[in-house]
Amino acid sequence: MMPQQDPSEQEVVEFLESHPEFFTRHQSLLHNLRIPHQRGAAISLVERQTEMLREQNREMRSQLHDLLDAARYNDLQFEKTKRLVLSLLEAETLDQLTDAIDEGMCQDFNGDMTRLVLFDHHLENAAGNLKSVSLVDAKAQISELIDSDWALCGSLTERQRQFLFDDRADKVLSAAVIPLIKGNSLGVLAIGSFEANYFHSSMGTMFLNYVGEVLGRVLSRLITTSTPV
Repeated sequence: MMPQQDPSEQEVVEFLESHPEFFTRHQSLLHNLRIPHQRGAAISLVERQTEMLREQNREMRSQLHDLLDAARYNDLQFEKTKRLVLSLLEAETLDQLTDAIDEGMCQDFNGDMTRLVLFDHHLENAAGNLKSVSLVDAKAQISELIDSDWALCGSLTERQRQFLFDDRADKVLSAAVIPLIKGNSLGVLAIGSFEANYFHSSMGTMFLNYVGEVLGRVLSRLITTSTPV
């Protein structure tokens, strides 16, 4: 009679994988099995499993904490966005609109300055945060910003900063520029920061694009009533 060969390691692995309840029926083995620990000492399988469960619990707690932080941040952003959008919709004049933009972007969203640049609309007494220029002149200076359908964030060239922020251009180290479109190009909204990395190319622009869509619709209404016949 041929002696019976011991099962190979692979056969043992396959057996345990196909019989996950094996150690439930043979719990005494859990205390006898020894596996190496990262610190070099041998511990029982039960102790090792317990440590693994604790580590998984710590990781899950950390993930839950991150999710709760993200939820709180999103709730705060939503409230700020709602407040800004309502202020834009309630504006009855361009002055009220630029005030709402400045208050929302600088106080709630921590920008340092704003500039609303409108194209081909000859507005009387345009000053402060409002600027009116021809689309031809704007394309000659900031065509890269106008031709985009999405908000652009990051550092601007000296020419772009000077065109958008005039005598305050040197203070702006990063910016977000939102194209305003309602049928055609109405203008751009520029938000400047004194911090070099406050606006950066990898940041999300969904909120900025949404504000741009709302602002474009409000502007389309206000420009009609503000432009002299």
